[in-house]
Amino acid sequence: MQRDTLPIPYEQRLADDPRWALSEGSRHFEEKSAVHECLHRITQRLTEMGIPYAVVGGMALFRYGLRRFTEEVVILVTRKDLNTIHEQLDGRGYVTPFARSRNLRDTQAGVRIEFLIAGQYPGDGKAKPVAFPDPRDVAVEFEGIQYIELAKLVELKLASGMTNPERMKDLADVQELIKLLSLPEEFAAKLDPFVQGRFLDLWKASRAAVKRYVQPLAIQFLTGASRSLPELVASLKKAIDTLQAMQADGVRLEVGDSTASGHPYLLTTDPEVANKHGMREEAEFWNLDDD
Repeated sequence: MQRDTLPIPYEQRLADDPRWALSEGSRHFEEKSAVHECLHRITQRLTEMGIPYAVVGGMALFRYGLRRFTEEVVILVTRKDLNTIHEQLDGRGYVTPFARSRNLRDTQAGVRIEFLIAGQYPGDGKAKPVAFPDPRDVAVEFEGIQYIELAKLVELKLASGMTNPERMKDLADVQELIKLLSLPEEFAAKLDPFVQGRFLDLWKASRAAVKRYVQPLAIQFLTGASRSLPELVASLKKAIDTLQAMQADGVRLEVGDSTASGHPYLLTTDPEVANKHGMREEAEFWNLDDD
């Protein structure tokens, strides 16, 4: 069988053809780019081969809502399974970029597939309490593809950014996830103690930098000024309509201690949405509760 030849690297095509790169960037956010196609091809092959894996890197961030352009697919596997991958795929739709590389390139699009190996260490590569886990222990499925669970993704990015000055972007990624997903302070308990302090630092910085607008979900919000059962039914129906409109605008329900009253609360960081629904800055409720 004739071996596949090394294709033009995807990143080189992006650099050489700005118009194509612009179009490719647009397709990426529609989940139709060469990187998305490569992701589907390689994960299908791994599934057919019975190899446990977990997608990490930029494509995992994309799946969790941090949608940005990326030039590669990054996949976590075990050392044993990596050997099997190379034995069965190298020269059959995928090629090794250079001798003894643990990575592959998709020959259809030239997209690089980087493999991370369970048991090795993120960041500077030196031994630390946080290591790349066995994908079988951390994979969650989205639309037929196995992705690394959110807490472990955050943990690995923190460990990477903390120990390698050239990976500071990993810390920025965590901060963006905190803001985007409104990760609570308690999320730190899901992480290894080695990185908990840095997570809390980023959480506090994110909380201070982004204005949060809230509406406590108190009984008055649901019942209004009802003084009879018919009025109560009408108020509850109105509250449902209001909640559905807020949900359509991206408002989220959170349970925590944002206000001293301890009520669950509706939350947005979009000032236009907050103004539309009469929501107020979170700090105002702290001040009201303190009076």
